[in-house]
This record gives sequence, structure tokens and C-alpha cells, in this order.
Amino acid sequence: MTLSRIARHLLRALALPLALAAAQTQAQEPIRIGSFLAVTGPASFLGDPENKTLEMLVEQINAAGGVLGRKLQLVAYDSAGDAEKARTFTKRLIEQDKVDVLIGGSSTGETMAAVPLAEQASVPFISLAGAVVIIEPVKKWVFKTPHTDRMACEKVFVDMKARGATKAALISGSGGFDKSMRAECLKVAPNYGMQIVADETYGAADTDMTAQLTKIKGSGAQAVLNAGFGQGPAIVTRNYKQVGITLPLYQSHGVASKEYVKLSGDAAEGVRLPAAALLVADILPANDPQKAVVTKYTQDYTARYKSDVSTFGGHAYDGLMLYVNAVKAAGSTDKAKVRDALEATKGYVGTGGVVNMSPSDHMGLDLSAFRMLEVKGGNWSLVK
Repeated sequence: MTLSRIARHLLRALALPLALAAAQTQAQEPIRIGSFLAVTGPASFLGDPENKTLEMLVEQINAAGGVLGRKLQLVAYDSAGDAEKARTFTKRLIEQDKVDVLIGGSSTGETMAAVPLAEQASVPFISLAGAVVIIEPVKKWVFKTPHTDRMACEKVFVDMKARGATKAALISGSGGFDKSMRAECLKVAPNYGMQIVADETYGAADTDMTAQLTKIKGSGAQAVLNAGFGQGPAIVTRNYKQVGITLPLYQSHGVASKEYVKLSGDAAEGVRLPAAALLVADILPANDPQKAVVTKYTQDYTARYKSDVSTFGGHAYDGLMLYVNAVKAAGSTDKAKVRDALEATKGYVGTGGVVNMSPSDHMGLDLSAFRMLEVKGGNWSLVK
């Protein structure tokens, strides 16, 4: 045997174990989940439960063997609700951390700052924020889990009309979600025979909205909707009672947590808002398709963190599970294949509803996914 043939045999003999080792290394490489969330700051009521949910779920999935034989690794940054920080962290997650997916954006501002980067890098991005602008127009790589602000307007107007109201007043904050929801409510109100007779706003730092509410009191409105999230809606609710308004008061799904009820105190009694089934897991009928999912998540979260669940943590649960299911369906973490599998999601039962996505719908929820809730005795009740 010539020297060159011996060399070729040796190279082949070495190549096989090297290829096997490379394949094994790939199989053992973690699937990197990148997140940027408002864990601290004024929007921490969103980001904190979202972050805790991702941590809990990653641990549970890894304990069960991971996904496609690979463990998940959560790479998380605290954007504190700041859009510029969100942009910086998104860039870092994509370019330095080499994540396989982005799950985050507690607020609309954070999300929209990250969208161009995710689109340019062709990385699947599942947002946890509410505004319809995130998915309309459809963006190839961007999906979202929460119900949209437009859906919230529609659900509220349906309920107002059922109670005999035809004239409504709006009061909204100055944040990205607030502005978007106000615009959507103004847009769809005529479709539900609703006349907007007052349209008041307040600033992010305002601590008293009695002036705006006094105007609303004399406007001839038959019901009032506060489009907003954060501390503002709780202040509006307390001022509402102080001003002596007895009209039905509605809030957005942006305050769908026990924290809003605590901050509002007894003034929250009778307030209605559209929200996910998660908040009323214990009183859902046994045959409700979401019952098992929301009950288990509630039990797991409360046992782990000794605190109440919120729909915001539920958005993170759905975001990660949608990604995991897409990876399984694709049989790969290849970003393009996973993107296609996300878009083809049908019948996923999550905390937010039953998700059916399509090339023209990167959220996949309809109005039936919203439940109308009312605060009774300091707790959530289901409006029949």
C-alpha cells in the first residue's frame, strides 16, 4: 500500500469519530431562549411574572428531558420597560448570545424597538405585548400571545351594549399601549353602535385624574372605558369613586392581575374588564377546554412563587410553549423551519385561549378567547 493510500485511510478513520463527536456536541448544545422583559421599573407587574414563568417552565421542560434531546437555556435581560434598553438587549441576544428565539417585550414600546432587529436577522420573535400594531401589518418573523387592544375594545363595547349603553366615554394614559388602544376604540366604536361622547387623557406621572373624570361625569356618557395599564388605571378607579360617578366602569386587559384590585381597593368593586380564562381557573366549568392548562399553571406558579398568577405570566407561558411545539413540529431548531411551524399552529390550547395561526394572523386568537370579568368582593368573577 502506497504512503498516500495509507494517509487517506488514516484520514477516513479519523473523520468518522470527529463527525460523530460533532453531531453529539450539536445534540448536547442547549436551545437558547432569549428574553428581554420589564422585570424592574414601572412595568415590573408585567415583566416580573413573565420572567418567573419562563424560569419555571424551562426548569420543568429540562427536568422532563428537554426538547429533541436538548436542554433549554434561558438568556434573560431586564429592559425595565425601556425601549432603548430593549433594542440594545435584542441586538446582544442575536449577535452575541446567538439565541434561537426571542420571547419578550413586556410592553408595546419595547416590542416595536426590537421588531426591526428580529426581522433583519431572521430570528423568530414572540412578543408578550398587547397592541395590534405588533402583528398588523403581518411581519414575517414576529408573533404575539396576548389578545390585542382592538379585541379588548370590541369585547367591552359588546358588553356595554348588552347593558343598554350607546354613549361611552374614554379615558386613557400616554403610553404606547394606551395610545394604541384609544385609537382602536375610536375606530371600532361605530361598528357596535357606540358613540364616544368624551375622550380624556392623563400623563404617566399624573397622580390625580379627578379633573378629567369630572368632565366625563357631565358628558352624558352611559359607561366609561379606561384604556391603559400600570398605576394609572388604579388611580382612575379610586378617583372615579371619589368624584361620585356611578356609571359602569371598564378597564383594559392591561390590568388583568390581582395587583390592580389591591391598588384600587374597594373602589374596584363592580369594575369589568376582558381577560384570559387564567384569572378564573378555579371557577371555569369542568368541560372548558382551557381548564386543565390554566389550573396546572396556576398551581405550579403559586406553589413555586407564593404569589397570585396574572395573565402576563400566562403570556410568557404561551410564548415558550408555542415555540417548543414549533420546534417539535419542525424536528429542528432551524429558524426558518420553526417560523413556518409557528405560523402553521392550529389548536394550541393555552392560557390565553385556543390558538389558530395563519400567514395572515400571527396571534391566532378570536374574541371568544376573552372572558368578561367583574370584581366582586375583592376577587374576580365571571360575567355570565
